[in-house]
Amino acid sequence: MPGTSPGMTSSLAVAIRAQPLTARSTMRLRIHHTTTYRYEPPATSVIQILRMTPSSHDGQYVAEWQIDVSTDTKLDTHEDAFGNVTHVLSCGPVGDIQITAEGLIETHDTGGVLRDADERFPAGMFLRSTDLTAANPAMATVARQLRGEAGSDTLGFLHRLMSEISEHMTFDEDPTNSGTSAAEAFSLKRGVCQDYAHIFIAGARTGGVPARFVSGHFLRSDGTVHQEAGHAWAEAYVPDLGWVGFDPANCICTTEAHVRVAIGLDYLGAAPVRGTRYGGGTETLSVAVKVEQAGRGGQSQSQSQRQS
Repeated sequence: MPGTSPGMTSSLAVAIRAQPLTARSTMRLRIHHTTTYRYEPPATSVIQILRMTPSSHDGQYVAEWQIDVSTDTKLDTHEDAFGNVTHVLSCGPVGDIQITAEGLIETHDTGGVLRDADERFPAGMFLRSTDLTAANPAMATVARQLRGEAGSDTLGFLHRLMSEISEHMTFDEDPTNSGTSAAEAFSLKRGVCQDYAHIFIAGARTGGVPARFVSGHFLRSDGTVHQEAGHAWAEAYVPDLGWVGFDPANCICTTEAHVRVAIGLDYLGAAPVRGTRYGGGTETLSVAVKVEQAGRGGQSQSQSQRQS
């Protein structure tokens, strides 16, 4: 999304459109993602980096997308080092901010293989460990054992790693937060999709496979449309295939039910909203996400996504 938005509007919308997918069986997903911050007393100033805008590539086409901000603000559009579309929001003084990202995405299943995405770095750069993705001795032992059993079969190793994580972990929203590391979540044996992704990344890198964090959205197969947050998974680099998406929280490779938004070495590089504030008192954050199938005209319809 090129260009810079004009500053200071009461409800700033940034819209993008791409050529629709044709001659393929597609899924059309309507996404509505709202993040609300409240400050009591009001903050003197707020700066936020938004990574809430998906890009088009093979298997994913942005039919329409826009970002609305509820308050007078300056919203500048950039691309970060990884090629993610970012918006820098700055405003103040302010008591509350509501950021809404919504649009229509057309997807199709590529068997989890990512093609025609904007790649800024060689795959080997994603072997770099971070505080959130460092493996502890127990994790390293498991990863090395699985790698040894798989031998030169990198794809087989990654599938075994994903299955091992699924068996080891229990999905639980209570014990972890956005700052929980892979090692901490692995020790707890509990966590959310972000934790599963961090553990997978740590294991893959320990096995010598480049891996990265992906933030986005997921159409659930149980009929749940309203969600409390976006989704997270990982991508790993497989020789002769390229980048392949692995969703360890659901123990599947990525499908047409996944909408890819941003990538990073870990969550901090792909977080939908991340920033800082000056002044003010208590900060309250609430997130609401809605992901549903849409008809050919863009209207929402009941979903019939199969259980993967």
